[in-house]
Amino acid sequence: MSESKICTHHDPSRRLVLGGTVALTAAAALTEHAAAAKGPKTLPAKGFAVKAKDSGFAPFAFKRRDAGPKDVLIDVLYCGVCHSDIHTAWNEWPGTHYPCVPGHEVLGRVLKVGKAVTRFKPGDIAAVGCLVDSCGRCPSCQEGLEQFCENGFTLTYGSEDKILGGHTYGGYSSLITVTEHFVVKIPATMDLARAAPLLCAGITTFSPMRHWGVKKGSKAGVIGIGGLGHVGVKIAAALGAEVTAITTSPGKAADAKRLGARDAIVSTDAAAMKENRNRFDFLLSTIPQHHPLMPYTDLLRRDGTLVLVGALDGEPMQVWGPPLILPRKSVAGSVIGGLKETQEMVDFCASNGIAADIELIGGARLDEAYKRVKAKDVRYRFVIDLKNPAA
Repeated sequence: MSESKICTHHDPSRRLVLGGTVALTAAAALTEHAAAAKGPKTLPAKGFAVKAKDSGFAPFAFKRRDAGPKDVLIDVLYCGVCHSDIHTAWNEWPGTHYPCVPGHEVLGRVLKVGKAVTRFKPGDIAAVGCLVDSCGRCPSCQEGLEQFCENGFTLTYGSEDKILGGHTYGGYSSLITVTEHFVVKIPATMDLARAAPLLCAGITTFSPMRHWGVKKGSKAGVIGIGGLGHVGVKIAAALGAEVTAITTSPGKAADAKRLGARDAIVSTDAAAMKENRNRFDFLLSTIPQHHPLMPYTDLLRRDGTLVLVGALDGEPMQVWGPPLILPRKSVAGSVIGGLKETQEMVDFCASNGIAADIELIGGARLDEAYKRVKAKDVRYRFVIDLKNPAA
């Protein structure tokens, strides 16, 4: 009988080896199961949080998940301060989960990647915007429009954390771990601090301009020249449009040409508003709260569209039918953009030298910065230097 046909029950040594192998395999499986039951490995992180509506910001220690197979772990360098952060931290949009670590204009350097990650390596510059997950299966996700996920997306902060439990923490922090699909590559040639606000302000203005076909020769107006609007002026100008800044602040009107606008309208000047009726193909309203619409729809020419991107406070805004119906004007809305379009926006801005105008601060100055944003006292975006918290 050949050796290959010898039965193991006739060979005690083989039974011992096989039995040991089975025991080791079972032990390994139990160890893996126990590790999985404990949840993913975590890393200590530090950030700035508000613990109640009126608490103000304070240093906050918490846990980030370590990089899983499809994850990118980022050492955060900069994070922009969006008006949405203020609405959320101060519970102006009811439902804030505390402690709240805001921030969805997150930019940093890759520390570690999972074994299945293909687009990033340690040392790359990477960024995270408003989303960190979506279902990936619905028609919107399949079309690369994750911002319209029909089964519910996961926001960078304030959403249910489906991996660690609790709720997600944003970019006012030392580290962030995100699935590769929701991470954007940043060209190393960009000014990194000034590039951070593009992850919200850039895509929020770029996406509707692309969707409604703003191009060379378009007559476009940007309403509200703040954190969103000043970037919107730059993008519209780079697309070739004839851009007008529309603002309540005469001082910002004077700054409009530097940003790329051909002219400016002070919206509180009734004569100037009347003079510019029926002028624009496209208007983008970045005003961050509800406001009258009809004074702006009067500025549209036939088939023009007014797009709202900032008024998310939940208060209703009224329109009157005849001035829209007779010249076939439209009022529409838009919210950020999908990940493919966000990468397109970053590359477009890099190619055209577009970045935000910023004031760099440390996390210790966040309370002051929030008050100044509310007072319209910043030109035009605060950005937190996470490596210099006392700045």
